[in-house]
Amino acid sequence: MHDERAAEPPAQVSDRHRITLVERGPFLAPRCSCGWRGPARRSRPLARDEAAGHVEDIGGTTSG
Repeated sequence: MHDERAAEPPAQVSDRHRITLVERGPFLAPRCSCGWRGPARRSRPLARDEAAGHVEDIGGTTSG
């Protein structure tokens, strides 16, 4: 069983896109409320970059 919990407060991108970073053991996985999920990474900066790439794909900007 994985211990899943939000590692950081979610970033609201739009009404349909809310980004969260979820800890799964030693990994961090970016997720969006639209259903998009990035790969789990050991590197926090890389997980954040994956989420930022999703935000760019949808044409939004993050706001903490």
